[in-house]
Parts: sequence; structure tokens; C-alpha cells
Amino acid sequence: MEIGVDSFASAMYGSNELSSVDAMAQLLDRIALADEAGLDIFGIGEHHKKEFLDSAPAVILAAAAARTKRIRLTSAVAVLSTADPVRVYQSFATLDLISKGRAELVVGRGSAIEAYPLFGFDLDDYDALFAEKLDLLLRIRDEEFITWSGKFRPAMKDQPVYPRALQEKLPVWLGVGGTPQSFIRAGSLGLPLMVAVIGGETERFRPLVDLYREAGARAGFKPEQLKVGLHSPGYVAASDEVAVTDYYPGYAALWTKLGKERGWPPVTRTQFDHLIGPAGVLVVGGPQLVAEKLLRHSEALGGVDRFTFQMDNAGLTHQQLMSSIELIGTKVIPLVKEKLKP
Repeated sequence: MEIGVDSFASAMYGSNELSSVDAMAQLLDRIALADEAGLDIFGIGEHHKKEFLDSAPAVILAAAAARTKRIRLTSAVAVLSTADPVRVYQSFATLDLISKGRAELVVGRGSAIEAYPLFGFDLDDYDALFAEKLDLLLRIRDEEFITWSGKFRPAMKDQPVYPRALQEKLPVWLGVGGTPQSFIRAGSLGLPLMVAVIGGETERFRPLVDLYREAGARAGFKPEQLKVGLHSPGYVAASDEVAVTDYYPGYAALWTKLGKERGWPPVTRTQFDHLIGPAGVLVVGGPQLVAEKLLRHSEALGGVDRFTFQMDNAGLTHQQLMSSIELIGTKVIPLVKEKLKP
């Protein structure tokens, strides 16, 4: 199992009173530490809101590539529906060259919708935009000269796209939430699957992951080609008690804010305690508890090839995040690898 971190490049305003310049510098320090500590992957999301600095993830990842040596660098996710697939490929192919073959893409439709009006797209075309642009992106990845036509972008006739990535086939994962058709699409295309589970119990996604594997098998892909990743909120501290004390206040504040925006009820301490329990989605605790929970989540989904923590939106300080990254690398990853030895 590969283990890493996804960040939304939190601006970390408020009580931290950081400038955007300082917040970005700290984020790059965290990516550099993740590389040194032995994490496998670091992802940057895409949002277009004041509280996040990740509207141009490939730029952040390119800066990180210059400071790292081995960690793989990915979007998490790139909102492909509102982007030009040619520019997306060019940006990440360039990142692949800078990083000497460590770039990846996780693409999706986006759970936040601010990019649609910003770039002049209609939400009524939410899925059609993604399907068409994914088709073009995969064509560009696999072919140097493109002849293609669609509804939402001018046609291309025998046009080359440069630069080409260093990797022969730039990895493209499909980021999904809870829509069955998205899981089936990923399986039918043989794309690795990144499942974002942010609430409830992870095991409830097993039927959807099964749909993915069944669709992939019907399309002729081998089981080892159908990778499953899991992205969930989480945090590691020296002990279970310290982790909860650090994490809960910011988590509760975040979900209260999201609740006001999306009509959800605020999270209660009782609900939080369930979410950090054995079946709940939150991976919060000391290294031993976290390692055990990652293995339990993997078993619940029939095997997980990659897990990424999302932890910088819970009001945690830079120092707490740095400590958590170090614990993931030095404690959690060795514990998981030991348990997974044949």
C-alpha cells in the first residue's frame, strides 16, 4: 500500500495570521519533509476560493519537484470538466520532466462548483463536459498527433501536443465520490480509481468498488490493472488522545462552516467519536491505531493500493502537520508494511 498526503493548500488565515506567501512556503516545506520521511505520494487539490491557494496545482507541484527526489506528485483532483485537456496534459507533462518521471494526475468533475461559472461552463453539462474532456485527455496521453472533435472544444486535426511526458504513459487516476456511474466509467476505461470518502463508514463504498472491478473485468482488464486508492480525512499524533485533542476543534469548525454552505447539520462530538471509531472514516490517532485502521479500511474495500490523508483543513498548525507527516513516514508506513508482508 502506498501512503501519502493530499493538501488543498489551505491559506491558513485566522488565528494563525499567516500571509499567503508564508502559507505557501510552509506547504512546500511539508512536501519536502514528506519526501525525506519516506511518504510515497503528495497531492494538491484544485479550488478557486479565498481560503485555498491551490487554483494552479501544477505550479505548486513543479515548485515541490525542485525540492524533492523520490516522492510522486499528483493533482488531487484536477477539475477536468472546466479545463482544456491540452493544457492539462502539457502542464503535467512539464511537471513530469521537471520531476524526472514522478508526475501523476487524479482528475474529476469537482465536488465544489465554483470553477464552472468562473470559466464560463454550464452546470447542466456537468457530466457531459467531464466525459468528453476525459476522452480527449487520454487520447493526448496515448498519442502524439491528435485528430478529434467534440461539443465543448474546437476540433483538432492531426495536431501534435508537446512536450511529451517522460513516463511513456502518464498515470491518470479517476477521482470519484459516490456516483455508481463514475465507478463503472473508471473500470470500463481501466483507469486506477481514487475514492474520496469524507463521511460515514468506509465499508459502505464496497459495493461501488465492486462495480468498478466488475466493469474492468468485463472490459478485459486484469485485476492488477484495476488499482483502488482511498482519500480520507486523517491526522497522526504521538498518541490517540493527543490526536483527538488536536484535531477535533478544527474539524468541528470546518463542518459547521460547510453545513451552513451546503445545508448539512453541524457535527457533534458523538458523531465525531463514531467517525474515529473502528468503522468510521476518520483516520485519527497514534501511529498504531492509524496503521490498524488503514489495514481495516483496505480489507473493507477488498484491497487498497494507495491511501492519502487529507489533514490541512482541520485548523492544525504547520508544526502539527509537520509532526504528523514525520510520524506517517517513520511509524505508520513501517507498521503497515510489516503487517502486509507475505
